[in-house]
Amino acid sequence: MEILGYFAALIIGLSLGLIGGGGSILTVPVLVYLLGLSPVISTAYSLFIVGLTSLVGSHKFYKKGLVSLKTALVFGLPSIVAVYATRRYIVPAIPDNLFTVGSLVVTKDVMLMLLFAALMVFASISMIKKQKPTEQTDDNADTAIDVAHEQPNTPHPEPKFNYGGILAEGLVVGTLTGLVGAGGGFLIIPALVLFSKLDMKMAVGTSLLIIAVKSLFGFVGDIYNYDINWMFLGIFSLFSIGGIFIGTFLSTKVPADKLKTAFGWFVLVMGIYIFIKEIFLA
Repeated sequence: MEILGYFAALIIGLSLGLIGGGGSILTVPVLVYLLGLSPVISTAYSLFIVGLTSLVGSHKFYKKGLVSLKTALVFGLPSIVAVYATRRYIVPAIPDNLFTVGSLVVTKDVMLMLLFAALMVFASISMIKKQKPTEQTDDNADTAIDVAHEQPNTPHPEPKFNYGGILAEGLVVGTLTGLVGAGGGFLIIPALVLFSKLDMKMAVGTSLLIIAVKSLFGFVGDIYNYDINWMFLGIFSLFSIGGIFIGTFLSTKVPADKLKTAFGWFVLVMGIYIFIKEIFLA
């Protein structure tokens, strides 16, 4: 199962490189169901893995002038505060047994997995839905790599901020990231387009930097609460990053739109499976 888990890490990175996003949302299910880790420690490890892979993705965008550092700072600060506080204080404070519904005991682990399943369903819908011709195809990325056709340093309009909307969205996304260990790119990117008036490619690149920084800061909060298996975490992350580069190479040879839709259906099925397993098969 451990070998299968590392293979899944490669597939996660491969999907990120091929379709420009979504793969990181599989990290927690892989850690829980294939490698047998608890949901709490899996969300912690996922923050590190998501943060590292997003950092790799954001570097490619940054080299092409597709990251707005000012927007990342304005949006990222409340998000960083929220994710750190959630991992450092809120998650450890959640009681192990929350409540009972009939014969079902809702524990902290069950609650986290159900919340994660809901996130998977929402993310899958954003991958499955048909895009308008004027929209880009990678607007739900936890990370995104395929920027080969974008010219470096292309001029982009200066962002205009709706500070109230950015603050609220940053706090919500940061808290959600802290709870489930996923980047939440499908929430961040529309917020950057709506509240910062960024174009889609700039929003994707900027979201990657935000995801990287807030995820890694959230993981720092976990270091105080849990014993971290650094060897395992490093190997798993290397497999995932290796998959990114393989997927990036293959992305020029495979139609990304069809892959993205197919992957969206897979994520939807996985989300429904987690609901069924945690509620009826526990």
